[in-house]
Amino acid sequence: MNAPSMSPNPPLTVALVATPETSASTLYGMYDVFCSAGRDWTFITTGVPGTPAMKPYVVAATAETLRAANGVPITPDRTFADCPSPQIVCIPDLLVRPDQPIAGRYDAAVDWLQTCNNQGVTLAAACSGSLLLAEAGLLDGWDATTHWGYCEALGRRYPEITVHPSRALVVSGEGQRLITSGGGTSWQDLSLFLVARFLGQEEAMRLARVYLLDWHHHGQLPFSVLACSRQVEDKRIADCQEWIAEHYAETGPVAAMATLSGLAERSFKRRFAKATGMAPLDYVHTLRLEEAKQMLETTELAVEAVANEVGYEDASFFRRLFRRKVGMKPTDYRRRFGNVRKALQAAAI
Repeated sequence: MNAPSMSPNPPLTVALVATPETSASTLYGMYDVFCSAGRDWTFITTGVPGTPAMKPYVVAATAETLRAANGVPITPDRTFADCPSPQIVCIPDLLVRPDQPIAGRYDAAVDWLQTCNNQGVTLAAACSGSLLLAEAGLLDGWDATTHWGYCEALGRRYPEITVHPSRALVVSGEGQRLITSGGGTSWQDLSLFLVARFLGQEEAMRLARVYLLDWHHHGQLPFSVLACSRQVEDKRIADCQEWIAEHYAETGPVAAMATLSGLAERSFKRRFAKATGMAPLDYVHTLRLEEAKQMLETTELAVEAVANEVGYEDASFFRRLFRRKVGMKPTDYRRRFGNVRKALQAAAI
C-alpha cells in the first residue's frame, strides 16, 4: 500500500470494461475518481489543477454506443481488439440474475482479460463484476468476494474459488494482482485501494476527502439481507416454510416443523436442507435476525426486548449470533441504520 510518491511519469492507464449489463454509475464513478488523481486536490486547495496521474478509458467488445443496464448510453473509447495493454483493468458490476449462467455471453471480454492477466496487468472487479473474472478462470484457487447477493452463486458455479461474503475488499492472486470488492458502493474502496497502491496512500486520502468517501470498515454483512430461499418442489417442506414465516419466535420451532411435515425428525432435517440449502435451525435463525434488524431500525426497544420478541430468551446468545451473522453488534446496527431511516423519514416530512 505504501507506493512511491507521485512523479512526472506518464499517467497510469486504467481500462474500464463496459457491457450492456454495466451500471453507468459504477463505471463513471470509478472513471471520475481516477481522473481526479493528481489533479483535483491542488485545484481545490490552490485553484491550479495538478497533473493527472491516471488516464481511464472505456473498453468494450465493439466501438458502438451501448445502453447500460439503466439505459444510460456508453460510448467506448477502445475495443478489446485495438486496446493496448493497460496497467489496470476495472470491471464494474454485471446486472444479471444471480442464478443466471454467463458462459459464452462475454467471450470477447474473457479472452481479453486472460491476455491481460498473462501480461501481468492488475485486474479489479467491483460488485458482481467478479463473475467475469471467475468466468475467465482467473479466480480459480484464489480468494474473492462479490456482492452479497451473488456470493452463493459464485461459490456454487465456480467451486475452485474461496468466496468471502463478509468482506468488502479481497486482494489475492499471483503478485496480489486480483482485487475484488463487494456490492453497492464498495467500488469506492476498490478505487481508493488502487490509487493507494499505485500512487501512494496520501493521494488516496486526498481523493477520499475530495469525494467524501468512507471506507466500509464493517464489510458488507451489515447491508445484506439474510435471505431464506422459498421453494415449491417439496410440498411438505414448502408448507413448513410457510408456517415458520409466521411462527419463528415460538419455542422448539424445528421440532414443530418436523411434526407438521409428518416426517421423522432426521428425515425432515435432511429434506429441508436439500430443498432450501439451509439446515432448519439456520433457517429459523435467519428469519429471526431479519426481523430483529427491522425492529432495531424502527423501534426503541432494548436489545433484550428485541431478542425476546424474535424468540431468544438468552440476550447474550442473541448478541453473539447477531454479531457473527450481521457483522456488528445490535447497538451498532441500530445506531447506523436506525439513524439512516430517521434521516430519510425527516427528509420526507
